[in-house]
Amino acid sequence: MDETSQRHPGRHVRRDRRRLWWLVIPLAVAVLIGGSYAAVRLLDDAPTPAAAGEPVAVTESGAVPGTPQAAASATAAASPSASAAPSAKPSATKAPAGAPAKSSSKKGATVWPASGLATALKDVRASWYYNWSAGPTSGAGTSAAFVPMIWGEKSVTDAELARAKRNGNVLLGFNEPDFGSQANMSVERALELWPRLQATGMRLGSPAVAVGADRAGGWLDRFLSGAKSRGYRVDFITLHWYGSDFSTAAVGHLKNYLQAVYQRYRLPIWVTEYALIKWGSGGAVYPSDAQQAAFVTGSTKMMESLSYVERYAWFALPWPTEGHQGTALYRGTTPTAAGRAYRAAG
Repeated sequence: MDETSQRHPGRHVRRDRRRLWWLVIPLAVAVLIGGSYAAVRLLDDAPTPAAAGEPVAVTESGAVPGTPQAAASATAAASPSASAAPSAKPSATKAPAGAPAKSSSKKGATVWPASGLATALKDVRASWYYNWSAGPTSGAGTSAAFVPMIWGEKSVTDAELARAKRNGNVLLGFNEPDFGSQANMSVERALELWPRLQATGMRLGSPAVAVGADRAGGWLDRFLSGAKSRGYRVDFITLHWYGSDFSTAAVGHLKNYLQAVYQRYRLPIWVTEYALIKWGSGGAVYPSDAQQAAFVTGSTKMMESLSYVERYAWFALPWPTEGHQGTALYRGTTPTAAGRAYRAAG
């Protein structure tokens, strides 16, 4: 998306331990006499970074992306469990009330500064996020891992590369270099700059093209061919996808695209922007809430089933500042229909 198109828009319980001594002493004696021990293992349910790392991106102008029109186109939280003594009939163990549910390490979101962002990121159970920049978004919290990006040619500086390296071990390449309103880079220029990104030692995602990632002779195809001939490293493919068919067939369209890209390059895939939007002379047209939510459910289930899809990120988590909900998952801390579906995914 265009980085200049959107402005940075317990309960306290007290116990009287002294009343427990009359119970504790007999119990301790019984345990010693019986020679038995009970062990309880507690699992840490705090999110941990996903193996792939957490890159982020910076815009050329310092602004934050927001509307999808300009693009036209790692941390899985462990669910708490408890070990109990074996019984003749196993019983299901329920997570404690209020404990975070386990989330897929694949599921992420695109963000920009917004009210309630940290709460929304945690509520939607995103394992990671990015913001088209090299540093994390203020107010995003720590529930989701941040992934940096080098947005375009002007972001290839010592300062920005060092900033990205401080904030993760995975780096996303240029944003839609095949679009004039985005990074707008020739394949040749992108290849000239690629060694600078490679020198960070971070795991590298390809430039994210807006369209035609599966096309022979397309921007991405020529970039990857040039990188291979020069001995450059590209560890995974990043791409964007926006569907204009609002029917249930949309999930199949996305799947076919991902399969074609994988069959061409045989590299893992990160879908770093996706949603349903139809572009026409009058501007963007969006599906109904029910259609968008159904697509969220179907697409996430499909991508979770594809081993070569490492990560996916919906566009976008926050509500756009221009007022229309567009493809937003949350308005402040309140989920939309699509947000509720995305929260349940993974």
